[in-house]
Amino acid sequence: MNDPKPAPICQCVEKALEHYFRQLQGEEPTGLHELVVAEVERPLLEVVMRYAGSNQSRAARYLGINRNTLRKKLNQYGIE
Repeated sequence: MNDPKPAPICQCVEKALEHYFRQLQGEEPTGLHELVVAEVERPLLEVVMRYAGSNQSRAARYLGINRNTLRKKLNQYGIE
């Protein structure tokens, strides 16, 4: 049995942002870039670390970033 194909991440982000703007009810958003990056980056790091078996070198390779950069981001989000 095949699972239905999940929606592309960009569609998920688009829907979430549309929902966010509706909730603002006309108020102007602030710090939107930082908010979106943090909302996406944290779960990205958590899932990749699990997939990499908590191996930071492997996770950094998967992400295409330097291991030191990964460590900095893990500390930033309090991810072990």
